[in-house]
Amino acid sequence: MTKDNTTHFGFKQVATEEKVKLVRGVFDSVAEKYDIMNDLMSLGIHRIWKRIAVQLSNVRQGERVLDLAGGTGDLTSLFEQRVGKTGDCVLADINAQMLRTGRDRLIDKGLAGNIHYAQVNAECLPFADNTFDCVCIGFGLRNVTDKDAALRSMHRVLKPGGRVIVLEFSHPTDKVTEKVYDFYSFKLLPKIGKIVAKDEDSYRYLAESIRMHPKQIELKQMMENAGFERCEFFNMTQGIVAVHRAYKI
Repeated sequence: MTKDNTTHFGFKQVATEEKVKLVRGVFDSVAEKYDIMNDLMSLGIHRIWKRIAVQLSNVRQGERVLDLAGGTGDLTSLFEQRVGKTGDCVLADINAQMLRTGRDRLIDKGLAGNIHYAQVNAECLPFADNTFDCVCIGFGLRNVTDKDAALRSMHRVLKPGGRVIVLEFSHPTDKVTEKVYDFYSFKLLPKIGKIVAKDEDSYRYLAESIRMHPKQIELKQMMENAGFERCEFFNMTQGIVAVHRAYKI
């Protein structure tokens, strides 16, 4: 966010108050094809990234988990297996269409008893202090307008000893991967979006939003500034994706 009250939407500068509406439009458009596109975009590897993120969370039976930007419920489903019947999960998303899609998917899978749903803005979470043992945001932080406010909000709702998991597309760690990734992101990905999801522009935005996301070290510093401790990150697939983990002490 800049001093003239604008922020980035992909590579474009827009009024800060407009970004939420624009991001909502993107995910309203892609919600129905979101899972298919994830498989195509990552060749199915996103499922491995998500499992690793859940393992790094160290979530145990009986705990409470908040899955922010939970979309179609992949991470919530994995967390539900870990918390068991004595724990619970909240699938949360700012986008109503994505939330409905996720809820319907989880109900169809027979997962209902200990999963709750909430349409929320990560920047101002409507939960009491010290509520959750783990807060996870998967592939969503880059779409948040005020990332610092969101990180502070996540810190507030965590219990002491709780941990945050940020799973996000990041920045390649070598030049060869970077060049290949740029070609794929800007030349191929929008075309795949056009053919499969009938929406080239939304997938061009998603590629741009990844490039505008803070690099691994910068995000680690932002988490420390928000009050988190023992901040660390784990690169996957040569840094194309990273998991950041930190604790509230």
